[in-house]
Amino acid sequence: MRSLLSRLFWLLSCLTAPAWAQQDPQMDLPRITLQAGMHLIHTQVALTPEQRAIGLMHRPEMPVNEGMLFVFEEPAVQCFWMKNTLLPLTAAFIADDGSIVNLADMKPQTLDSHCSTKPVRYVLEMNQGWFAKRGLVAGTRLAGSPFGGRR
Repeated sequence: MRSLLSRLFWLLSCLTAPAWAQQDPQMDLPRITLQAGMHLIHTQVALTPEQRAIGLMHRPEMPVNEGMLFVFEEPAVQCFWMKNTLLPLTAAFIADDGSIVNLADMKPQTLDSHCSTKPVRYVLEMNQGWFAKRGLVAGTRLAGSPFGGRR
């Protein structure tokens, strides 16, 4: 009887576990292409609270020009951490017009909070160093459908 109860408890805990407890990276999100000057950025788009909570967790690698764009309903100070994220990333906090508000380098598997310096609706995560290697800094404007199309 005890074994049956422990199995039922285990099954219930699996069924009610939060989405961010999953162990597989999410790879099937919608994709769009953004542009930073002459550089194309192929992004997965995290639109729902569940998709945003999972983000790039458990991903062992990411192609050089690929990233994830987090889209929020309203501008707010957005804060990110790296729990269960294996890759060093840079977060670009982006205003509605596509301009980068600030950048934050984030270490893998840490709980340090990295926040936008003003309210934003968009956060783009790329491999750490991607923005710096291309000379992209705060004030740089990205183009693409979320920001009113191409420039």
